[in-house]
Amino acid sequence: MRLVYTKTGVEVKLGDVVQLDGVDHLVTYFTEPHKPSSSGKVCIRWGEQTGLGHEYYVNVIGAKWIEREDQPWRYPQQLELNFN
Repeated sequence: MRLVYTKTGVEVKLGDVVQLDGVDHLVTYFTEPHKPSSSGKVCIRWGEQTGLGHEYYVNVIGAKWIEREDQPWRYPQQLELNFN
């Protein structure tokens, strides 16, 4: 499972600078989804702010998880149907 920016497909990395409301923020950590219906979270810190920052859903920074093993219906090539 990888976290990528929706528009570019580039993988999100710790230390990336993202814009939120026109202000630069630093990606400090992200967590994978904990269940199939979850989107996971990303923590961003504003400028030189100290501390952990604020946690948001990944779509707030324009990102999404791809190659999710917990959602096989999204990747039909991985499905093995058995009707016996």
